[in-house]
Amino acid sequence: MSGKRILQLLVSRCLRDSNGSAAIEFAFVAPVFFLFLMGIIEGGVMFFGQTALMNATQDAARLIRTGQAQGAITQAAFTQKICTGIQPLLNCANLQVDVQNYPSGFTGGQSSPTDANGNLLAGQNRYNTGAPCDVVIVRAFYKYTIVTPLLYTVLGKGSNGFNYLTGAAAFRNEPYTSAVAGC
Repeated sequence: MSGKRILQLLVSRCLRDSNGSAAIEFAFVAPVFFLFLMGIIEGGVMFFGQTALMNATQDAARLIRTGQAQGAITQAAFTQKICTGIQPLLNCANLQVDVQNYPSGFTGGQSSPTDANGNLLAGQNRYNTGAPCDVVIVRAFYKYTIVTPLLYTVLGKGSNGFNYLTGAAAFRNEPYTSAVAGC
């Protein structure tokens, strides 16, 4: 047999041999698959965290609305009430709570609490529970660090690597003292 014929046999045999092709194909597809899988899981955790933060904020805001928080609950204790609602899922070290009252009613719109880079503006850590019949806005901000690569670009925060989860409640305080007949 000539050398040319042997070379043709070896080349044709290698082209027909499919051992290892599944591993090579998986190596091409696996990074994209795992990126999508991690993104879906992290998106679910963020959605669940957002829902937990919203519910915890609403529950804690009820204490202000009914007058139970005025003078009895400090800012740290109020923040801890919200923290208790999110703690199994989210770390409370990244939680910031802002409570602001509007005695003459809420007439203006709220501006964005973040700057152009996505960072929380200064002064978002007030605790003014107000008096009976005051309009109060309770906002909770949680700085969620995104783990999945490329997901933070989809969420619109650029290359910061985090996103703010928020919970809010806007209400008028009830006339919880006998000195106020109605609002």
